[in-house]
Amino acid sequence: MSSSIASRHSTGQPDIATGSQPQQTRRPSQSRSRSNLSGWGFATPFLVFFLVFLVWPILYGVYMSLTGKSLTGANDSLIGFANYAEALADADMWHSLGNTLYFTVISTVPLVLVALVMAALLNVGLPAQWLWRLSYFAPYLLASTVVSLFFTWMYNPQLGLINDFLAKIGLPKVAWLNDPNVAMWAIVIATLWWTVGFNFLLYLAAMQNIPAQHYEAASLDGAGAWRQFFSITLPQLTPTTVMIVLLQILASLKIFDQVYQMTAGGPGGSTRPVVQYIFETGFTGYRLGYSAAISYIFFGLIVLISAMQFAITRRRSA
Repeated sequence: MSSSIASRHSTGQPDIATGSQPQQTRRPSQSRSRSNLSGWGFATPFLVFFLVFLVWPILYGVYMSLTGKSLTGANDSLIGFANYAEALADADMWHSLGNTLYFTVISTVPLVLVALVMAALLNVGLPAQWLWRLSYFAPYLLASTVVSLFFTWMYNPQLGLINDFLAKIGLPKVAWLNDPNVAMWAIVIATLWWTVGFNFLLYLAAMQNIPAQHYEAASLDGAGAWRQFFSITLPQLTPTTVMIVLLQILASLKIFDQVYQMTAGGPGGSTRPVVQYIFETGFTGYRLGYSAAISYIFFGLIVLISAMQFAITRRRSA
């Protein structure tokens, strides 16, 4: 009797005694394969976009940098590393690259320090904090065109509010966007006003995550506000500072919008960044292959700077 019941269960026949249908056992390999298929199904749209809009443009850009490709359709054949050799000997490319590095240095420092000061002032508990947060972060939401137009009028030599204020206090007017010695600093001021709100929010969030017990213990030991800031706040903000500096350097190296809209790279090429030079070479000079080679040289520089910063950070943390 028991053997017949066992045989019915093994063959999948219904149990006459109980009237129940035997449960079908699912193999682990089948369940795992179905889960894998479901996972690939969810990941497929992202992978398609990743391959089409990131991997393929990178590979095609590398190929194009090895050709003499032009917008006119002439000389699409392979020319090897001739574009790279020409770029490394191009004085205009090095000059625009120097402008980019100069802007990165003089903009990163105030964008980090001013954001830290703004977050520290708000973190002490000023009244109407929502208003301060809104006023600090609101410029970051504006489009680059709006900011550039706003500061272009502010910097106007004859009608601008800044020169009008200088004249009222007895100082000479400044050709903010027409003087090669001042134009880059004028762009830095506009960029600072526009983007410092993002760094401010990162610092403020990090400050508010510092445990209050640290400050209470320091107060009991007689530490004042400045001592607490330099001994507790700043060390706790080290990871956030490293992240902000890295993000700011990468953002400053890619500067293009505000420079192109405010000075178009002038006066005399004193503010032209390397991204604008790549744009002008490809779409004004019609040399797509050469502009692609310059862009990959610039990409290699960004990777090198990022690797150096990571190495310095690891050494300090160790």
